[in-house]
Amino acid sequence: MKYSFLFLLLLLGFSCSKIQPRRPINPKPSTTLYFEAIQQNKRLNKIEENKILELIKNDSLNNYIQSPQGFWYTYINKVEDSSKTPHKGDEVYLEYNITDLKDSIIYSKKELGIKKYIVDKEDFISGLQKGIKLMKIGETITFVLPSYNAYGITGDNNKIGLNQSIKSTVTLININK
Repeated sequence: MKYSFLFLLLLLGFSCSKIQPRRPINPKPSTTLYFEAIQQNKRLNKIEENKILELIKNDSLNNYIQSPQGFWYTYINKVEDSSKTPHKGDEVYLEYNITDLKDSIIYSKKELGIKKYIVDKEDFISGLQKGIKLMKIGETITFVLPSYNAYGITGDNNKIGLNQSIKSTVTLININK
């Protein structure tokens, strides 16, 4: 009885104490780290943009248009009629290649083959996803894509490197609604 009373007293004593929250071992990262990362990305984007603008300046044969989505393009073969352009959910067939900014082939049209792509429903190069919506059947456009509109900071883990800007010449073959 004496031990059960002592046990009951200890149980009441410990059960009334407040639970202390555990503190994190590592403090939260400071906002300075985020600010530095943002500044570094801005510097990288500016370097890429300068390389692209230099390419455009040196290519006097083509007239490049800057899109609001952050890439540049020029028509190689433009269709002047009022043909339809692809919209979300349309199935398109296209042929394309990928080169670096110095026109060294990374992936040839033969290597990539004809691509069947459902607009905005499948994963594809983000700049080309946006650019395809500008095209009509039979048009050929060369897109100049900064890395954030291409393969980003990781590349494709094969032939396209980290933060690499690319060019892609795309021919729209057909659109199926």
